[in-house]
Amino acid sequence: MDSHARFALLVCAVMIALAAGGAAAQSYPVKPVRMLFGFSPGGAGDVSARLLAQKMSEALGQQVIVENRTGAGGAIADEAVARAPADGYTLLFCAGSIATLPALRAKLPYDVQRDFAPVSLVVITAFVLSVHPSVPVRDVRAMIALARSRSGGLTFSSPGVGSSSHLAGELFNMMAQARMLHVPFKGAPEAVTAVVAGEIDVGFPSVTGALPLVAAGKLKPVAVTSAARSPLMPDIPTMSESGLQGYQRNGWNGVLAPAGVPRDVIARLNAVIVKAVNAPELKESLRKLAYETQTGTPAEFAAFLKSEIEQSAKLVKFAGLKRS
Repeated sequence: MDSHARFALLVCAVMIALAAGGAAAQSYPVKPVRMLFGFSPGGAGDVSARLLAQKMSEALGQQVIVENRTGAGGAIADEAVARAPADGYTLLFCAGSIATLPALRAKLPYDVQRDFAPVSLVVITAFVLSVHPSVPVRDVRAMIALARSRSGGLTFSSPGVGSSSHLAGELFNMMAQARMLHVPFKGAPEAVTAVVAGEIDVGFPSVTGALPLVAAGKLKPVAVTSAARSPLMPDIPTMSESGLQGYQRNGWNGVLAPAGVPRDVIARLNAVIVKAVNAPELKESLRKLAYETQTGTPAEFAAFLKSEIEQSAKLVKFAGLKRS
């Protein structure tokens, strides 16, 4: 076979592949889609996944079923999706933990950036740097000064080692050059209760976790950890505007697919998710859960995920956490 014939065959093969991909996207989906979530039912992340799945079902004409695959800090669900067929029928509603696990686990059975195809970031939520009312600070600068001057420093709580709120505290430590001692608890309720009881000085609860306690005068908010003020707490400044310029650490959720899913299918899923999440009704429902919508292109989500992995690795190293 001469070079012209080989070139012609190659062109035909490419055209056939492109046509097949387009046909796949046009017919997709022809059966229900599973969307795995690595944490227990009932929490804000689970509720937001189910709200999104309902809207996706309406747009796609096939049911999107949320399946809770719990365990190992989300890694069981992550691995199940990473190993699933690359056909778009198995998705992952991931949490921010997926960006932290590579720094905490020595033998993670998947590679976050290699084994997944980003679809879209969906929501972010801020944490609230909060203190017991007896702690004599009202702003970040005063808190930095206190943490540097107090013998033994301050204590801060979190739902566990390596959790997003733990790393929010370590980011404060790193940027403020003020050492707060981390005290882990079994979960978020226990962590914030310890601050309310005065057993711990500082906490980083979610906005929803902090709001009722702030209203009752049991918790004093100092700053939110997001880049912009929370609409639910508009009078509370951000860490960045309060003296730690550039500070940003959020909880977040997004949608990933297995690597290799056809780009046309990813594009359709992205369009459906972006439209659904930004519809006024769903946007308001998510805001009641203290989530702010933050969708984008697959490429933008890939860049975001990369930056989160890099920041988490730096914070894990700074905190001296050992990989298990």
